[in-house]
Amino acid sequence: MNHISDLQALHAQHVLTCQQRAEHALNLSGFDALLIASGVEKYAFLDDRPYLFQPNPHFKAWLPLTQHPNSWLLVRPGRKPVLVYFQPDDYWHVPPAAPSGYWVDQVELHVINQAGQAEQVLLSLLGTDLARVAIVGEADAALGRLQPNNPPALLHSLHFARGCKTPYELHCMREASCVAAKAHLAARDAFMAGASEAEIHRAYLVASGHTDRDLPYANIVALNEHCAVLHYQYQELAAPAQSRSFLLDAGAQVQGYASDVTRTWSRGGDAGSAAFEALLAGMEAAQLRLVGQVRAGVDYRDIHLSTHAEVAGLLRACGVVDMSEEAMQATGVTAVFFPHGVGHLLGLQVHDVGGFIADEAGTPAPKPEGHPYLRLTRVLEPGMVVTIEPGLYFIPTLLDKLKAGPHAGAVDWPLVAQLSRFGGIRIEDDVCCLAQGGPENLTRDAFAQLQ
Repeated sequence: MNHISDLQALHAQHVLTCQQRAEHALNLSGFDALLIASGVEKYAFLDDRPYLFQPNPHFKAWLPLTQHPNSWLLVRPGRKPVLVYFQPDDYWHVPPAAPSGYWVDQVELHVINQAGQAEQVLLSLLGTDLARVAIVGEADAALGRLQPNNPPALLHSLHFARGCKTPYELHCMREASCVAAKAHLAARDAFMAGASEAEIHRAYLVASGHTDRDLPYANIVALNEHCAVLHYQYQELAAPAQSRSFLLDAGAQVQGYASDVTRTWSRGGDAGSAAFEALLAGMEAAQLRLVGQVRAGVDYRDIHLSTHAEVAGLLRACGVVDMSEEAMQATGVTAVFFPHGVGHLLGLQVHDVGGFIADEAGTPAPKPEGHPYLRLTRVLEPGMVVTIEPGLYFIPTLLDKLKAGPHAGAVDWPLVAQLSRFGGIRIEDDVCCLAQGGPENLTRDAFAQLQ
């Protein structure tokens, strides 16, 4: 089989899985049909500039259509999905191309050139009684009588099922990992050459073949102390006088599926570089041990708690904190240096839905006490793709509180002052849970292909 026919076969099986999941969710929630709005463009207040279009993830779960506002998908048990495809006659912007590609045969197509025509097409197929039609979308996607109702029981079922990826989805995510790995290496080279944050970002875009609008999330491109800002949102135009450290949290997107990769580098040759590089090496080893815990049946919350144990061991081994590892965890000292969760589900969304429910009924799966920022609390199943992203940071506002607290005497503050000039460390891989044995590390496999 060639690549196109292989992709077509994978997608056909994927649509069949989506159909089965939808029929099951409809049965659970008491509806006869599912209607999904792709979404509409949104405009800035008092302006005519649209925000970047973000499709309804339930829409792009079926089809690789990420730039198609005002389109609709109708799903009915035992019948081929219907796609109402909006292709305006527009000379101000480039409209969507005529439907084509590996996905076209999976749907019954209705092409419209005015957004309002969708209501007429869909009502002709559904009838006028919409009481038993589940309509999924944002409120502003409403069109005449087509008003989103977003039934919770249906959404819980779909979100829970979406945690486990199909072979088609894994194919797309592997490709997204390869794109990101190539771009990360280009960004690293730019850092080593002394480039600014803005220049590094541009190098990433060129290597990935993306523009900013193609990225699954805004790149975090941080030098030196900026590495301590978890979601650093700026890109300095001028390079610092000395680039000591570099943290890049950046992904790629293929057919609507995301990769999410973070790497940290040091250039060395500065006071404190040896201590920072020891921390970096320790975090690399710890991260790989945590990746090894991604196995079917493991509670992801336990991996998060294991991360705090790893951080405690690293802080002690490198002389940053002189306390027992158990005491560091019990007193919250590790949370000063590692204040976020170890990761999340990944897929159609960078922080994919369904991370906090224990079953398809939507039963909450609570976060561990004292860990409010963990984004995944489920037991791992085959096909789940999660991120494993431990970190260790020197965040001024958190360090100030530690310094004013009862455990200040256990910290080597001169060493912390040296390390603070490097900001922090995060290492993140995208990892697939398999039915048996250890996990598939999409990120490391992608980097290995570039060796």
